[in-house]
Amino acid sequence: MAVHMMRVRPSLLAAHPARSVVLGFAFVTLIGAALLALPAATEERAAASFLTALFTSTSAVCVTGLAVVDTGTYWSGFGEGVILALIQIGGFGIMTMASLLGLLVSGRLRLRMQLTAQAETKSLQIGDVRRVLLGVAGSTLVVELAVGAMLALRFRFGYGNTIGDAVYLGFFHAVSAFNNAGFGLHADSLTRYSQDPWVMLPVAAAVILGGIGFPVLLEILRHRNRRRTTGRRNWTLHTRLTLITSATLLVVGTVLTCLLEWGNEETFGPFDWSEKILNGFFHSAMSRTAGFNSLDTGALNASTLLLTCMLMFIGGGSAGTAGGIKVTTFAVLAAAIVAEVRGETNSVVLGRRLAPHVLRQALTVALLGVGLVIAATLAMLSLTKAPFEAVLFEVVSAFATVGLSTGITADLPGLGQLILILLMFMGRLGPITLVSALALRERTRRFELPEERPVIG
Repeated sequence: MAVHMMRVRPSLLAAHPARSVVLGFAFVTLIGAALLALPAATEERAAASFLTALFTSTSAVCVTGLAVVDTGTYWSGFGEGVILALIQIGGFGIMTMASLLGLLVSGRLRLRMQLTAQAETKSLQIGDVRRVLLGVAGSTLVVELAVGAMLALRFRFGYGNTIGDAVYLGFFHAVSAFNNAGFGLHADSLTRYSQDPWVMLPVAAAVILGGIGFPVLLEILRHRNRRRTTGRRNWTLHTRLTLITSATLLVVGTVLTCLLEWGNEETFGPFDWSEKILNGFFHSAMSRTAGFNSLDTGALNASTLLLTCMLMFIGGGSAGTAGGIKVTTFAVLAAAIVAEVRGETNSVVLGRRLAPHVLRQALTVALLGVGLVIAATLAMLSLTKAPFEAVLFEVVSAFATVGLSTGITADLPGLGQLILILLMFMGRLGPITLVSALALRERTRRFELPEERPVIG
């Protein structure tokens, strides 16, 4: 009996982290919806419908940015404050935030809290959790303050805003950008700044830094001093893979966006060549789960919409503020394809052989993501008369927690908005929960079945 208990308890304890993350996000989402449903949360002091409040709360907590009402005109200062707090909590991580508060209050973490924080931050060991929590908090604060200050100065001296308005605009957009939320205070998002690199580039930098993931950010900072003394980076495979894949997708997205939209009078028409490159770069960066737009998304060519869907579905880095299936998943699948084409037994990336279970997990996450997008698109097409490309774009944007929209969100029926709510929630938490569950269920067979080879292709 004692032996049996020793076997069960660790598995039960290990099963709690992912569940706690999901329940934490659900609880905060409902609290946010309740606050946004208060009359004080709207400019007209009339209570928003619960569906509107729930949609906005989910979009903020899941750092998506899709909206059924205009954020800057519909919500009051109190409502915007609630949205900003939800963005910060959702981007930072529910259990990460709770663990950090516990660490600050008591100076220590209980085992269960360490496990939940480990599941959400992707810390490799329990002993890393304390250092990771403080590193995540520090990097978040530094980036948001730096970008917020740059934007505030630009809004104050470049556009004549009052000091209070400039600071508020600057830091709201900085928090939204670093957390890859995409919520803005202007009805046209950032299109009014499409020719201003002093606004576009800081926002893009915050989005990219938040999107590569906290593990990568912390490793870069941790190894900075080591490189000064040894001349070597010694980055892990995960960091190198994330940085290389992210940079490649950013460059490819910029080049293809420019090529596809160069002659489109409704998007790139008013720009000179340097502004076209700037907006191509900005759109490529935002497509990786940020949600701000400097171009009229509804006016993009169908080919650009398809390219954007691909970038949105891939998303950003693991354990960060980005969504999608993650760049490491994409890179692992690409490595498996290359190995199969070459006839090689093992998949190799940057001089390292990938474990078979990593390939299976990547394939599972990607195919389940494809299946969810297809099912949601079919359901949405039966509820609205919007064009197929607009519906598909909206579904992928919700699943990948991007927030870009062709403008059909507010016109969707209630059931369609509920589908987007579920997609945002599953897109934000699905990969965390799924990969954690797969890792915990992994076990070794004590026997092997006879091998068969069905015909493929």
